[in-house]
Amino acid sequence: MTTTDTAVTAVSPTARQLVRRARGFVIAFALLIVAGLLIALFGAGESGTLHPRSATQTGSRAIAELLDDRGIDTTLVTTAREAAAAAGPDTTLLVARPEALTDGARATLAPAAADSGGRTVLLGPGQAALDAFAPGVTAEASVPVEEREPDCAAGPARRAGSVLLGGHRYDLSAAPALADAAACYHAAGLPTLATLPAGTDGGETGETVLLGSPELLYNQHLDEHGNASLALQLLGDRPHLVWYLPTPDEAPDAGDEESLTGLLDPGWRWAALQLGIAAALAALWRARRLGPVLTEPLPVSARAAETTEGHARLYHQAGARDRAADALRAAARSRLAPLVGVPPDRTHAPEALPAAVAAHTDDTPQAVHALLFGPPPPDDTALVRLADDLDALERRVTPRTNGTGTPQTNRKGKDPRS
Repeated sequence: MTTTDTAVTAVSPTARQLVRRARGFVIAFALLIVAGLLIALFGAGESGTLHPRSATQTGSRAIAELLDDRGIDTTLVTTAREAAAAAGPDTTLLVARPEALTDGARATLAPAAADSGGRTVLLGPGQAALDAFAPGVTAEASVPVEEREPDCAAGPARRAGSVLLGGHRYDLSAAPALADAAACYHAAGLPTLATLPAGTDGGETGETVLLGSPELLYNQHLDEHGNASLALQLLGDRPHLVWYLPTPDEAPDAGDEESLTGLLDPGWRWAALQLGIAAALAALWRARRLGPVLTEPLPVSARAAETTEGHARLYHQAGARDRAADALRAAARSRLAPLVGVPPDRTHAPEALPAAVAAHTDDTPQAVHALLFGPPPPDDTALVRLADDLDALERRVTPRTNGTGTPQTNRKGKDPRS
């Protein structure tokens, strides 16, 4: 007898196979994560806008580097208290978002800026900021940002020439004290750049510059027209530049408090939504598919007699003679009804079937009724006798065939064997 070595093949996948199968999914998921982070970083609404260290299109790193090349010291601050402390006669204070300041921040910064004797540059101030930093000036309807000519004799505007300006326009006519103000780059008769004297009430005389829009400070527009020249003259006239970029850490008033999700930049929320949609699509892509229902062949097939015997044993084990008797009688009634001409809807009617069966046998309707609709048997012997009596009743009614193959029906009172 020769013994042959049988190679054993592993059915479960190995760790290497699992890694190979999941490699594509892991790479795709990693790419989705990286893409979402990049979208959140570079496309996050106002993220990096006017930040002196931001290299995005709306950042201001380019002008900050030009100022640094000319020896201008730039300090980034994020609170009104820091900005007020840094203001001075040799300092230019740039307020990047004056409309984002709270009332408390304006109350802290505006007096310090007016009395410092330095220059304060406000980018796109609205009426609320004007009331604090330039009383008497009115902000009129905004105009599109486009190339505009100086339209004034002020030195910085004349040297810069045409620049990209627009946004808010400023009406200086309601403040007679501002008669010496420089108004340049007009749109529909009102200037979008105004230089106002400040700090005349006992303090050193300084300047407040109103710039209708901040676009000329953006990285993407700095090299257009005379934008760089005007920006350098407005921000580099003094040796120190304080770049005030307000943040949500400015301790807003109780009415301005927001939830954690409200403080998040909209770009991050959109990125999280995109990542969630991508994860759901990936799950649908890799999920198990539910196909049509499959029938599984049984290991064995049971004969009807065995099934009937199994049911009988269950009835016997449970002592359910009433249910067994009902099953026997119902089956007998279903077989007898078509033989005696009882309609299907009257098969189990106690008043119809016994009389019809008695008409084909020597039994009385009462005896047939007791046999087909009687009470349950009291013991197993009576149950067996009931089954035998039902079989005998069916034999007396069931048609028989003679030697020629012609059906022969028992007639009342006749023996079929005679």
